[in-house]
Parts: sequence; C-alpha cells; structure tokens
Amino acid sequence: MRKIPLRKCVATQEQLPKKELIRVVRNKEGEVFVDPTGKMNGRGAYLKRSLEAIEIAQKKGVLKKSLEVDIPDEIFEELKKYVG
Repeated sequence: MRKIPLRKCVATQEQLPKKELIRVVRNKEGEVFVDPTGKMNGRGAYLKRSLEAIEIAQKKGVLKKSLEVDIPDEIFEELKKYVG
C-alpha cells in the first residue's frame, strides 16, 4: 500500500490528499499562478476544491499571507472555474 501525500488547505485548515486540492504558486518574480499540475517552481499554497474555501481565502486574505504577495482577482476567478 502506497502512502497518500497530504497537504493542508490554507483557508479551512483541513488535511486532505494532495489530489483533492488546488495549488496556487508565486514564482521568484512575484507572479501568481494557479498550478493544476502541482509541480511548478515557486512557493505554493493549497486550497480545497470548494467554492466556500475559495471565498474564505478571498475574504480573509489567507493566500496573500501564505504567498507574501497581493493576489489579483483574476486568480480567484480562475480558481472558481476549476471548482465549477
């Protein structure tokens, strides 16, 4: 039996399997991307694949804190497309 990698959602603080989460990445230039592969270079933060988690992250600014950079609204729109 293989070990399933777990990651913590920055919005809900739940430990979930990596495949159930969406990764958001900040690279060295300070640009922010949604990383569907989970393998891009840079500092990453994970969000649960739910509309509630994305809305919590947007309201409380948890992505901004964990990635240490301002998050444009386009990123939240792109995250909502992955959920919906």
